[in-house]
Amino acid sequence: MSLKSILIAPSAGFWPGAARALLAACRERSGNANQRDFADWRVVLPTFAHAQQLKAALNAELGGTFVPPQFFTLSGWLMTLPPQQNVMPASERLMRLYAELRQHGWLKKLFTARRNTDLLPLAQTLLALSDELTQAMLPSLHAADGDTADLEQRWQHALEQLSPDARKILSDETQLVWSIWKSQLDADDAIASRFAQTLQMAEQASQPMAWISSVAPEPLEQAFLDAYAARQPVLTITLDWRAPALLPTYAVAWPEMVETAVDDGSYAGAPSDRQIDDWTLSTELTLCAAQSVEDEAVQGAQMVIDWLQAGKSSLAIVAQDRVVARRIRALLERAQIHVADETGWKLSTTRAASAISAWFDVVTARGETTALLDLLKSPFVLNEAPSDLLHDAQDSVANKSALVMKIELLLRRANVLGEWRNVINALSAAPAEQNTVSLLAQQAAQFGGRKTLRDWIATTSGTLDALGISSALGADSAGQQILQLLQNIAPSGNHSGQDYAALFSFPEWRALVNLQLDDTSFISAINDRRVVMLPLNGARLRTFDAVLVVGADADHLPSQPQETLFFANTVRRELGLATRESRQRQQLRDVVELLAMNPQVVLSWQAHKDGEPNPVSPWIQRLQLTLARHGAAALPEMRATIAAQSLQPTPSVMPVPAAAQLTPTRLTASAYNSFIACPYQFFARRMLGLASLDELSDLPEKRDYGGWLHEILETYHETLRDQPCPPERREALLVDISKKLFDSVIARNPAALGYYARWQKVIAAYVVWANEHEALGWRFVFGEQAYEKPLPLPDRELTLHGRIDRIDENDAGERAVLDYKTNNLVALNKKLKDHEDHQLAFYGLLSDRPVAAAHYVALETTKDKVGDVSAPDYDEAQRALATQITINVQAIASGVGLPANGTESVCQYCDVRGLCRKGAW
Repeated sequence: MSLKSILIAPSAGFWPGAARALLAACRERSGNANQRDFADWRVVLPTFAHAQQLKAALNAELGGTFVPPQFFTLSGWLMTLPPQQNVMPASERLMRLYAELRQHGWLKKLFTARRNTDLLPLAQTLLALSDELTQAMLPSLHAADGDTADLEQRWQHALEQLSPDARKILSDETQLVWSIWKSQLDADDAIASRFAQTLQMAEQASQPMAWISSVAPEPLEQAFLDAYAARQPVLTITLDWRAPALLPTYAVAWPEMVETAVDDGSYAGAPSDRQIDDWTLSTELTLCAAQSVEDEAVQGAQMVIDWLQAGKSSLAIVAQDRVVARRIRALLERAQIHVADETGWKLSTTRAASAISAWFDVVTARGETTALLDLLKSPFVLNEAPSDLLHDAQDSVANKSALVMKIELLLRRANVLGEWRNVINALSAAPAEQNTVSLLAQQAAQFGGRKTLRDWIATTSGTLDALGISSALGADSAGQQILQLLQNIAPSGNHSGQDYAALFSFPEWRALVNLQLDDTSFISAINDRRVVMLPLNGARLRTFDAVLVVGADADHLPSQPQETLFFANTVRRELGLATRESRQRQQLRDVVELLAMNPQVVLSWQAHKDGEPNPVSPWIQRLQLTLARHGAAALPEMRATIAAQSLQPTPSVMPVPAAAQLTPTRLTASAYNSFIACPYQFFARRMLGLASLDELSDLPEKRDYGGWLHEILETYHETLRDQPCPPERREALLVDISKKLFDSVIARNPAALGYYARWQKVIAAYVVWANEHEALGWRFVFGEQAYEKPLPLPDRELTLHGRIDRIDENDAGERAVLDYKTNNLVALNKKLKDHEDHQLAFYGLLSDRPVAAAHYVALETTKDKVGDVSAPDYDEAQRALATQITINVQAIASGVGLPANGTESVCQYCDVRGLCRKGAW
């Protein structure tokens, strides 16, 4: 039989030319010039998308009814064969190599690996190099019946291309790669198995075959074609990169892409300038220089919209710059134009993968609160958890939201930063919420120790089922892919019939899963294909009405070269592996093919980056220079016209909401102080209930310090009240009580030591003041007492409520309110003189018995002393406050507006400033 090659120039006529060549080969073999049944031919194409273009070209050539050939991709053809039972899954193969590497300490030292998991990317790189060597050398090894002598000689010859110093430096690395490659050459290797399958197909060849591709066959593919051609005719159709087949302008501008060896072995370089009469291009090529990322995205989106409105129905966006391309996609989808994204994105970036990552974070952090809340807020978690966790509610999603919100409020209020036991204890007042976290803790406990890959898969799957994640993932396209990926890491029915017994820790399992998610692409379902987003090589042998290339600058075109770890380019060239030069050459050919096969192409890029000029790609500059040198028309520039829209300005004004229906029925001292400071703040926080969540902090705050002092002083004064103590021993008593509390606090949070030191400086001064206060006839009655008291209004009733720090009483039966403040006397005196604080008067109204006096007690020293500040005219202050509260609440009830008129000192730390938008009006 024969192997016949047809070369077709890169142009829009490729598919018609391929159709004619295929028809000629079919009719030559059958001897029937009018043949219309081609079912006995197999046609192997790069993708099934190309089958439509070939079928359309055949229809244009033949017209009427005909039987097309059988269309396959090589991978699709292989899938029709019985599966190979002895092939090791890629992830299991990776972990087998990793398990070997982690045993060698010298490897960690050589590659500066700080932990075992740092060797996992190294193992992946080594296997990738091993696969490259297999693809390049397996045909030669097969031809030599497994004798590696020639390959060893070829390997040594390749290493000799390095300088002596480089060979010395890389000796360990190169030997490692070679040893690993030879160890991988067995029946378990997927590439070797695939090669064996292709040879099996060639041996069983019963039909002639056509092979169509834009690039020359790889060594394994060429070996398959040669073996197939020994039994059946084979026709190969590829692009012609010789100078006569190319547009002269392209050949002169980019001579490195021209194929220099022609059929007879002679040299045919790019044509000379004198041989060219026509310097026109094969496409309408224009440039779009944008000023920023957003400008490039807006221009690109508008061009696509304009093309669609002009009647174009097949558009392509070549995503050299993925950031800009994704922004264009977002803008188009906002305009309700669907983009079929063939580039895909990492599976690890999907929402479904974030649920797996969040669970792994919780396990690693052992219940750290932020990680725990992130997990619970995932839409993939607990939606179908046991009904007792979700209170048997019909709307489980809404009920889950309430459950998660309550967990968050309780944990933030208690400032619990993590650890399963602390988190569970903090939820003791909420049984359902506590059970939820307990379930998570039980599942997390299963991720300890070392397990085999299959045990890790079973453990992870069991947890996903228990937390309701599996069912949620199963309803999501990316989630389905993740579930399948986990099972494919080490599927049941191992190639050897036995489970792979190597043990791995949870960090190693997590690193493997993350690596698999990063290396797997997710492509959503594609229905509307009018606008397609694809990589540059995805446009091979495809024709569109118009093409937009984003990122046509020097940073993205050509693409940044990949680092060739271990191998220098000279070694790779000798071994027949892809080099930096060969990759760039192929990418340049992809650019030329794109220009040759499409009628309109726009190249866009950011002309400025970080305030500096950013030039267009050097390839495009060379084309511009070639045109300029020969007097040809320069490449035109274009910008899409953005339709102007007239917007009616609406000046911002101070918000003055009125909400009579939300008139408060309960009031605290702090709430009323908020009303006096800014009515809008009171409206947002107290009437609408928009108070911000407590912040989780690993450092104690001033409010925590105040709470500790309240507890210490309550204990101290209750002890003196119930067990009288001589004045000279009171300081020691307060020191002991303080030490006991702060010891427990510091054990949980060592950062509280600073507050303890701060309080120790106050203890002696406070005892002196307390003794003097007692000498004036006042004695401690009780502290931290909660009160509620109705305040009658003309048409409604208002309940005052709050907690009073301390009540004292004198021998005459008069009572006094004391309120502790972690401030000094100067600050407290200013507070009372400004007449903006109504806390002490409010406590007088709140008390169940008349109060004769009220004091702020300073818990900070001034000149080594503490003291108290008395509220002046206390009886009058209470009466005035009651009248003021009555008037203000009645005003709210009658619909009076609540303006955002707080002063800057109030607004500076206000939680709701983003609502009132102060500064915008």
